[in-house]
Amino acid sequence: MGQVLVQAPASEPVSLAEAKAQLRVVNADDDQLIASLVTAARRVVEARTGLSLIAQDWLCFRDQWPGDGAIELPVAPLRAVEEIAVFGEDDAKAVIDPAHYFADAASRPPRVLLRGSREWPRPGRAANGIAIRAEAGFGTSPQDVPQPLRQAILLLVAHFYAQRGEEAGSGVPLTLNALLEPYRMVRL
Repeated sequence: MGQVLVQAPASEPVSLAEAKAQLRVVNADDDQLIASLVTAARRVVEARTGLSLIAQDWLCFRDQWPGDGAIELPVAPLRAVEEIAVFGEDDAKAVIDPAHYFADAASRPPRVLLRGSREWPRPGRAANGIAIRAEAGFGTSPQDVPQPLRQAILLLVAHFYAQRGEEAGSGVPLTLNALLEPYRMVRL
C-alpha cells in the first residue's frame, strides 16, 4: 500500500522553546537550525515507531481489496477515515458511503472493515484503484503526544545539535531505543 502525506502536522510535538531549554541555548542565532532539528527528530521517531505524532492527513492507495475485506492502514494512531474512494477504468472517482464500513482505530495496524454482508466495489484500474484518506496522530496539541516520545525528540535534537557538521559522528543515543521500544509495533 502506497501512502502520500496530504496535510503535514500544524505544529511539532516539541516547541522551539523546549528544544532550546534542552540545549541550554539562550540566544536566537540558531533558532532556524533548532526548529529544523525538531522536525527531523520527529520524523525519525515517527519512522522508528510507525506512528504519526501530531494530527496529519494521509492518502493511502491500494490496487485491490484484501480477500477478507479488512483493510489494514499504514498510518497510526488512526483518528478518522475521512473518505474511501474507488476509481473506475475512466479514472472517475466514486466515493463509498461511510455507512458501508467502520474504522477499527483500536487495532494496530488500524483497519477498515465492511458492515454486515456488504461488498467493496471493484476498482476499474489495475494500480492505485482504491484511495483512502485518513487522519492519524495522537492529537492536535503537543500535550497529546506521550511524554516518552516527546523526550525522544528532545534527546535526538540534542544529539543532532552536538553532532552537526561531523561526517562520522557517533550513532544515536542508546536511551532512544528505551524510549521508543514500548511504541514499536511488533509483528509475529
